[in-house]
Amino acid sequence: MGNCIICGTDTQGHICQSHEEDVVFEFRGDSADQLVENRFYRGVVDGYADFGVFIDLSPSVTGLLHRSELDGRLESLDWEAGDSVFVQVKNVRDNGNIDLTSSIRQADREFRGTLIQDGTDEKLPEEDEEGNASEEADAGNGRERNGGSVTEASTSDETPETEEKTEAEPAEANPVETETVETTEDDESTGQTPTDARKAAVEEITGTDAETIGETTAEDTDGTAAEEIEETAGDDAEETAAEDVDETPEGDAGRVTRRNISELSDRVGEEIRIEGEVVGARPTGGPTVFELRDETGVVDCAAFVEAGVRAYPEIEVGDIVRLDGEVEIRRDELQVETEALVELEGDDAETVQRRLAEAMTERARPDEATLVAADDAVEAASEQLLDAAEAIRRAVLESRPVVVRHAATADGYVAGVALERAVLPMVREEHAESDAEYHYVTRRPLEESVYGMNDATNDVTRMLQDRERHDEKLPLVVLAGTASTVESEDGLEMLGIYGADRVVVDAAPADSEIADDAEVLVNPTGDGLSTGALASSLASTITPGVREEIVHLPAVSYWENTPESYREAASEAGFDTEDVTELREAIALEAFYQSYDEKRELVGDLLFGESVEAIAAGAPDDAAESETLAGHIATQFREKMDTEVETAEANIENSETAGVDVAVLDTESYTHKYDFPPSSLLLSELHRRGDAGVTIGVAMDELWVRADADLDLREVAREAASITPGAGITAAGLREGRIEFLSGAREDVENAVVAAVVEQFD
Repeated sequence: MGNCIICGTDTQGHICQSHEEDVVFEFRGDSADQLVENRFYRGVVDGYADFGVFIDLSPSVTGLLHRSELDGRLESLDWEAGDSVFVQVKNVRDNGNIDLTSSIRQADREFRGTLIQDGTDEKLPEEDEEGNASEEADAGNGRERNGGSVTEASTSDETPETEEKTEAEPAEANPVETETVETTEDDESTGQTPTDARKAAVEEITGTDAETIGETTAEDTDGTAAEEIEETAGDDAEETAAEDVDETPEGDAGRVTRRNISELSDRVGEEIRIEGEVVGARPTGGPTVFELRDETGVVDCAAFVEAGVRAYPEIEVGDIVRLDGEVEIRRDELQVETEALVELEGDDAETVQRRLAEAMTERARPDEATLVAADDAVEAASEQLLDAAEAIRRAVLESRPVVVRHAATADGYVAGVALERAVLPMVREEHAESDAEYHYVTRRPLEESVYGMNDATNDVTRMLQDRERHDEKLPLVVLAGTASTVESEDGLEMLGIYGADRVVVDAAPADSEIADDAEVLVNPTGDGLSTGALASSLASTITPGVREEIVHLPAVSYWENTPESYREAASEAGFDTEDVTELREAIALEAFYQSYDEKRELVGDLLFGESVEAIAAGAPDDAAESETLAGHIATQFREKMDTEVETAEANIENSETAGVDVAVLDTESYTHKYDFPPSSLLLSELHRRGDAGVTIGVAMDELWVRADADLDLREVAREAASITPGAGITAAGLREGRIEFLSGAREDVENAVVAAVVEQFD
């Protein structure tokens, strides 16, 4: 029998079953079947594979951490071969293969203790070093069990050096700097955290209970934790303002100074104070991680009570707080180890809130709109661009996720990608964690140009789950090239019911009702503008430095009649007409496949990666065609489109109605319904290549209309419905020219729509 090193209860060995996951084991066995499932082990990175990471648990035992067990992408891991990591054994298979899962805890201090597993035997680290039994090691080293953690206890009759100093020279004692407590191997094995060690040091020096000191700090928010300790020790040094001091003077070595988050990278190892708003709180298997935002940025702050226990449960997202702690680098990311955290109230809270609000307004609203290229319509909407840019920038600064919704078309992808590229630099600047750009920026393509209840339900479900599971703020939803007509009103209203802000960006005319359902509507007046071009100017207004990167995108968004200013902008960036066409066709093809997926990396390679660089560098035409990603995919686009157009043209029925040439294709019978190109894109291509004034594609219960005249599709639907009552005719998608109807009235609907379209030619 033995005693659990965590709770002290009688158990077989050194750890009871209920606390087995609170310690980390160093494995020294030679067989996989000696491992214990669900235990945490220290391992060494052996190498990477496409499907995960191999981790050596001992020189002769290796497990696999599959990519599906990672919180982020495999490519985002910064582990290198030989790095020490912490993993949990998920399963040991009959064939000896070991399935591992990731551990949020990646430091000894985040576990409550360390044990050695030698084969199937378990022992304390000191037993291994000294070869003695647990009781002998405890007695010989003067160790005692105290409240579930193992702490040093003096066995000598002599007064410790720190006690002598406290009694002889109380005025010179400084509890923050006089005694520096670091996590040693013994601390790791006992489970004592750095915070516990510091508290013990403070109590030993001052003779005052550390919790009492913390309570005093929470009550007197005008003082600092360090000042209260100094007062107890008899030190009356004057306070030095954070704004006026870059380094702590020699005489004030123990004083905690307020620092801006933006300067913490230069303060690693220092005790600092932060005042700001809690924008996130994530309980983990180890510490609780608070995301704290001040007027200059956001940083993760780890607070540890015990494994899996929520630290500071009274602190919630949105609280204005004061935090004292030590700046650290954890897994190559900046983090503050929390020593004291209190909620501010009254004048103190108002001072911080005012400071945050002033900085937010100053940082969020750009000074002026930055256009990608000269465009009178876009310039006339400069105030709308500034309002939208401020809303998006404010969301990033407030640590709210930004969700970009756009149609799964070439124009829609250009618009969404331009906005994404503008927001990403801000996210990287504001958030230290490596996967922040995947957490705070999401682009979700829409299969149709209407933001309906299905899409809104999807978004609301996700944001509510993220709020409940991760304490995440509600997102800002940016809708590009969609949601500007009344057909999207229900979806927008559903987002509003839950408090999600909405920004609508559309170059096509918007319905007046949408202005009431969106916080910001960017909708310039005028013809011939693409949503991709409009969103690109919004992107360069959000982050002016991104303009050079996206200057060619507006030209990519036009299938025909590209404005001269955008052609010239692309040309100056190194993209001629053929280059732009190639990119457009490649994006259109990839937009069709996995249409619901953002494909961030693939689309980035197409528009900004090696393929673009090769074109811009003036690569030979044959090299660009055969070796670049865009060239390869554009070739597939042309082959697939040409094949489908050839088949369609052979089956088009041409007629004349009221002097207008009309071409009608039965898409249900003469197209491959689920293959590329989709009916909407095919009809557009047929109309561009053909001579008819009207081109119509008719499926089982929907049809698409393309015409040389400027059509009012709603009026077409109303007129056709009056001709064919009871056919259920509705204008389902204004942006894609789509009308829905009941399949039983298909032939009558076709004739009625043709008559209604031709009527608008007069």
